[in-house]
Amino acid sequence: MIHETVVTTVNRDGVVHIAPMGVRYRDGEVILMPFRPSATLDNIVASGHAVVNLTTDVRVFAGCVTGRRDWPTVAAERIAGARLQSALGHLELVLVQECGDEARPTLRMACVHEGRHAGFAGFNRAQAAVIEGAVLVSRLHLLPPDKIAHEMAYLQIAIDKTAGPDEHEAWQWLRAAIAAHAARRETTRTTEESQ
Repeated sequence: MIHETVVTTVNRDGVVHIAPMGVRYRDGEVILMPFRPSATLDNIVASGHAVVNLTTDVRVFAGCVTGRRDWPTVAAERIAGARLQSALGHLELVLVQECGDEARPTLRMACVHEGRHAGFAGFNRAQAAVIEGAVLVSRLHLLPPDKIAHEMAYLQIAIDKTAGPDEHEAWQWLRAAIAAHAARRETTRTTEESQ
């Protein structure tokens, strides 16, 4: 099972990097599998640390895939790192082993500290829709436009029925990113046809 989280890492200069990432929990460890190239991967290999943030603020997911990565953080408690200020909870991790292939290594991480900061109010369908939309936006270069349009139309139902202000804001960021990608693709197509 893959759990959608936000991973924070710190580079050699102490700059925090925030990235949505699916993680697995296996035998008391957290398994991360970032693709190369990846600032998250580079930072973990260099520092040996990462923080998994558990949040229902889906603006962070949508924001990161649409160029909005400046989210408030606070210092981690047991590692040289940072966590999201808005996290409901977080796991502070140390790298145990890097293995796997060149394109997508597997990072086995041990949890050295777990913090709880707020209660979980329950699932919201619009939050799940925003996360799915963020995954689609992260794959605009891989998926056909009609698949993106079809899936976004279906996800719109959950937004219309259950979204609050944060989910509406995140959804608009995603829709704007899809529209901008389509416009760039159309400009490229028109340019190629005119040559």
